[in-house]
Amino acid sequence: MIRGEGLDIRLREKAIIDMADVHEPETRSYNMSQIQAKDSKPEMMVRKFLHANGFRYRLHVKDLPGKPDLVLPKYNSVIFVHGCFWHAHDGCKDFEIPKTRTEWWKNKLFGNRERDVKHVRQLKDLGWNVIVVWECELKSDIIKKTLPELVKRLKK
Repeated sequence: MIRGEGLDIRLREKAIIDMADVHEPETRSYNMSQIQAKDSKPEMMVRKFLHANGFRYRLHVKDLPGKPDLVLPKYNSVIFVHGCFWHAHDGCKDFEIPKTRTEWWKNKLFGNRERDVKHVRQLKDLGWNVIVVWECELKSDIIKKTLPELVKRLKK
């Protein structure tokens, strides 16, 4: 059979679907396993800045809804440091739904967002001041504005 001419349409469609990911399944699995839920680089940036500015906090308090990344009891505040992709940051250039398995990703990411909203509501009902810092707000061009703003929000 001559390549391409007599190829069954189903095989072509399968080839296109299989080619969508640039990594082998084992490589993709390894990459995904390396994504951290705690002590991520953005979270560490916020923690170091706050600590250097005299703030003391607790980490990942399991007794509170959503296990906030930082809890500052003295300021009655909790801080979530969200990754733009994993928490479906609206209007952010770093958030885009993947082109493969789109429905699965929509359910996953928008489910994360719904859960975040629920946890924020629960924390506010408990009297906590809830602050969300997005990963994109910690990029080099705007971090000098974001972190001082965070301090202002904690002190008011």
